[in-house]
Amino acid sequence: MLKDNTYLETLYDGYGQSFSVDEMLFEQKTEHQHLVIFNNKMFGRMMALDGVIQTTEKDEFIYHEMMTHVPILTHGNAKRVLIIGGGDGGILREVLKHQNVEHVTMVEIDGAVVDMCKKWLPNHSAGAYEDPRTHLVIDDGINFVSDSKKTPDSRFDVIISDCTDPIGPGEVLFSSDFYAGCKRLLKEGGIFVAQNGVCFMQLDEVETTTRRLGHYMEDCYFYSAAVPTYVGGIMTFAWGSDNPEARNVSLETVTERFNACGIETRYYSPAIHKAAFALPRYVEQAIQKVND
Repeated sequence: MLKDNTYLETLYDGYGQSFSVDEMLFEQKTEHQHLVIFNNKMFGRMMALDGVIQTTEKDEFIYHEMMTHVPILTHGNAKRVLIIGGGDGGILREVLKHQNVEHVTMVEIDGAVVDMCKKWLPNHSAGAYEDPRTHLVIDDGINFVSDSKKTPDSRFDVIISDCTDPIGPGEVLFSSDFYAGCKRLLKEGGIFVAQNGVCFMQLDEVETTTRRLGHYMEDCYFYSAAVPTYVGGIMTFAWGSDNPEARNVSLETVTERFNACGIETRYYSPAIHKAAFALPRYVEQAIQKVND
């Protein structure tokens, strides 16, 4: 919500954060959501959808690197990647750093988000949409993963759900039907990851995801990272695979793969990769509560 040159985030009832709007760059009610992009002296250009901060120039690298390199380097031989959401292009940029990746399908519900982020947040995608490995689809993610006619021969080594919070257009991307569709599109040994909220503030999302995703994946777990603009503690990322040993890949193996791919990162490292799966006790208890 914009008031007196201040953007007030409205994600939580009774708690929030505010940002000075030093320059409003873009504001539009798209077909699906209310989109704003503005300048802030601390975080640079920022994008918000329906009252919730989605990404900023200053700290986007943390979120995008952890959403991307953890599953891809765990897999070790990902050739085909599916991104659901991610219209700002940050996930796509990081995926395409991996030269072994041959094809990326990106499904974004709102074409206006892609267009506006190309214009106003160009460093997020950094030319990724022009990479010949990119196949952009404007569609609802739940429709794409559920409709076998749209994906007759498509299966993926890694699926990344860069979804908004489970309100509005993003709500269906936390549903059992969505997870079932992703399971159908994963190759044997494939890995699924998804944004899963700030666990201290949204612990119910951990429980809901464990209950729903765990029905389709032999190994359902979470890993984490601290992203400054996602306030209230660490952000959790859902993890799903039919290989229970995948997330236990050794530090030595992750380091070897990281060095071999030659990518540059600002947050991700093999040590961070391993440490990210160490969760606070209250998150472990939430998982255990569902599994018992």
